[in-house]
Amino acid sequence: MPADPLDLAKRLIACASVTPADDGAQTVLAEALTEAGFTVHRFRTGSAPDGPVENLFAIRGTGRPFLAFAGHTDVVPPGVGWGGDPFVAEVRGDLLYGRGAVDMKGAIAAFAAAAAREADHGGTLAFIITGDEEGPATYGTVALIDWMHAHGHDPDMILVGEPTSAARLGDTIKIGRRGSVNMWITVPGVQGHVAYPHLAHNPVPALARIATRLSALDLDQGNAWFQPSNLELTDLATSNDATTVFPGAGHARLNIRFNDLQRGELLVERVRAIVAEEAPDATVEAKISGEAFLTQPGALSALVTGAIEHVTGLTPELSTTGGTSDARFLSKLAPTVEFGLLNATMHKLDEAVAVADLYALTDIYAEIIRRALPPAAA
Repeated sequence: MPADPLDLAKRLIACASVTPADDGAQTVLAEALTEAGFTVHRFRTGSAPDGPVENLFAIRGTGRPFLAFAGHTDVVPPGVGWGGDPFVAEVRGDLLYGRGAVDMKGAIAAFAAAAAREADHGGTLAFIITGDEEGPATYGTVALIDWMHAHGHDPDMILVGEPTSAARLGDTIKIGRRGSVNMWITVPGVQGHVAYPHLAHNPVPALARIATRLSALDLDQGNAWFQPSNLELTDLATSNDATTVFPGAGHARLNIRFNDLQRGELLVERVRAIVAEEAPDATVEAKISGEAFLTQPGALSALVTGAIEHVTGLTPELSTTGGTSDARFLSKLAPTVEFGLLNATMHKLDEAVAVADLYALTDIYAEIIRRALPPAAA
């Protein structure tokens, strides 16, 4: 019998796979995929504190076309205040509650169930599943991509099951994402008594000038597919509790979400230049989480759109809004789009998916498989 997405989602939710823990989630998935005729490869990468991370690659069929479904079994911490145990999946009314129901164990269960149903396909179908998407993403999809390259697995198209729907299942497909870079600025000073400024050095004025200039930056006006890039200061601090003391250093933290008109390295250099002008002895540390990407509307988005229209009657919007996802890495392999459940409760208390949506998503994914991988000629 084909896998039931509700039952599989319940079993996945029951695994407390808070990044980077797995707690058996990928074993549950591996068993379901093995029963569906997939060859499953599992490997562990990395070490503490960001690992180790469980990764899974499963494949069925040979040749072209080659469709890969990508997702993650890890979840964010549940927090305090749930109406029940976040790792005991429970149907109450029309909803299935549990951490990961939406982001994104529900979508993984739906695609696994669809793949079990659509076993008579041509070409190749694969699962790219990591346990390190919600965390630093150091040992997850990047390691999977390296493994795929080493073993000659190069998809023609990739579907990521992130929760993209906004108001109704099927109303939004993500065809791109903005890039993200975090930066930490330290302006050194010399601690001393405010009554003797000539014996000390106050870093606060320079820090204030830096913050003012960065806040005023107009990076771009956006384009046809992306909103304008934005720089946001998220912290200014000196760790100084005294009223009569110059602090020994001032600190700022910022994040830039940027479109495909920008590159992470160039943005870092732009910030460094401003900081150097105001405080030559200041330092800037940066971490680029990912570059912006865009899969131009074409065959893949049309295929997914057609499947959604066939099942729901909705014509989805093609969008690039929202945060980052592992599509930022996967898009370097092949055309990549994202489509999944409603995102209203992801990362929230009492995360929940409508049971009807779980089954409808399975139908949409099954239709995508049928359209992408038609049966081989007899």
